[in-house]
Amino acid sequence: MQMVVVNTSNKNFNELMSVYEQAKKQLEEVLLLIKYATKQYYGYDVISNITSRIKTPQSIVNKMKKKNYELTYENLINNINDIAGIRVICQMKGDIELIRNIICKIPNVEVLKEKDYLKHAKKSGYSAYHMIIEVPLEYKGETIYVKVEVQIRTMAMDFWATNEHKIKYKTKNKISIFDSKKLEFYAKILNKIDEKISNIYKKQKV
Repeated sequence: MQMVVVNTSNKNFNELMSVYEQAKKQLEEVLLLIKYATKQYYGYDVISNITSRIKTPQSIVNKMKKKNYELTYENLINNINDIAGIRVICQMKGDIELIRNIICKIPNVEVLKEKDYLKHAKKSGYSAYHMIIEVPLEYKGETIYVKVEVQIRTMAMDFWATNEHKIKYKTKNKISIFDSKKLEFYAKILNKIDEKISNIYKKQKV
């Protein structure tokens, strides 16, 4: 479809968003099963929480403009990978790799891309593990593949990222360079605490 994505209340746009919603729900249901199964097997909540969202129409258009993509459905589908997003919150840092490995073994889904912000944190201090997953979906009598972004974080990482986003993007005033540096420093402290608690836990398991 070579239609311009300007009228976000357009029927075609809304129908496309419903496809992403279905793919998100389908993957979320699988992740909930993994949450319950890992709790039974390991004896604690490996996954403490799962949340999800669909990007707002304005956010999608803004991202396309920021990346200098022509506002067509083709560019939207091919180049915007995080329209549907799921966040998986783990208790321990080591649980992230465990959940990542389980996700890679989910039948019929394909992992298209992975970004390890644990080993290579963003300049802002942000840490997490990102995966772009292609989910098969039955749509109008045929199988289509829809991309869903999965972010895996610890509770400490989620606490920092949620508040950093709120401070930078949900307040009236632009954050100062000094406060940005403080946020980066606090991210490093939380990361060290995450590591130390995980190490204590590992000792108890031996």
